[in-house]
Amino acid sequence: MKKRLLAALMAGAMALSMAACGNSNTDSTTQDTGSGDDAAAQAGDYNVGIVQLVQHEALDAATQGFQDKLKELIEAAGGSVEYAYQNAANDSANCSTIVNGFVSSGVDLIMANATPALQAAQAATADIPILGTSISDYGTALGVDNWTSTSTSGTNISGTTDLAPLDGQAEMLQELFPDAKNVGLLFCSAEPNSRYQVDTIKPFLEEMGYTCTEYAFTDSNDVASVTQNAASACDVIYIPTDNTAASCTEAIANVVLPAGVPVIAGEQGICEGCGVATLSIDYYELGEVTGEMAFEVLVNDANPGEMTIEPAPNFTKMYNAANCETLGVTIPDGYEAIGQ
Repeated sequence: MKKRLLAALMAGAMALSMAACGNSNTDSTTQDTGSGDDAAAQAGDYNVGIVQLVQHEALDAATQGFQDKLKELIEAAGGSVEYAYQNAANDSANCSTIVNGFVSSGVDLIMANATPALQAAQAATADIPILGTSISDYGTALGVDNWTSTSTSGTNISGTTDLAPLDGQAEMLQELFPDAKNVGLLFCSAEPNSRYQVDTIKPFLEEMGYTCTEYAFTDSNDVASVTQNAASACDVIYIPTDNTAASCTEAIANVVLPAGVPVIAGEQGICEGCGVATLSIDYYELGEVTGEMAFEVLVNDANPGEMTIEPAPNFTKMYNAANCETLGVTIPDGYEAIGQ
């Protein structure tokens, strides 16, 4: 009550002061963006370059969440933002070409969606602020040893991570398939963050008594053949948050479903395409968090090198009802059906 009374008295005093000043102009204005108790700085006009590795559901949602949230915050603070969006068609060389173009045009910030996009941006500029999203492990992506959840880059880079708890995904596999013996780890060898996830989850699964075998494809051309090898030898397949796999879920489903082999996926989009269950994030929410970070950098002069990597706000156990029915997999309570 005392705080409210004091606030009211201060507001009255300010109103009297403004009336006394008449029509005089102030040097600056501020608006509350709802992000805290302190008033935010007045926003200007910004150009943001967005490089996305490949088009698929998860990355598309992260980009959209980023654009929507940053635009909302900047416009609420009196400014505007323009986006230059380019898709690299799953080609690292294209990522480099795109970000070099952003550097030449002098964008105010680069948002890099997926690890090769972030690596290309890192190589292209040490001056323009860079925020990554849909990055599983920044230590791997940036080539930094001993990276932890509280690490900062000390450079012009920060961002958000899409890494779900890998021990939780291993526990999900054990919960659904306790009698399985052989687990295939299916991933793209060209994606370092996929390698990181496989190296991390493999010991968890082996401690549970599973025999784990890696099945690595090099690109979309050999996804079907490598998946066939995995399905022929394994009781269950695990796929991490892998961009190439996410772009080829139909090809994977065309192998695993007829073979009767269930897939535990690292994220919702892969699960929806070819899996039975996942412990996943909401990529649109992840993009929104990245947009909030971008607002702090652009409007409030936050230093990316001093910003810790932000995780997704929520993780959800989800299942693919159609694939579970096809494979005769019974899902226990506590899972949310994808699309419902």
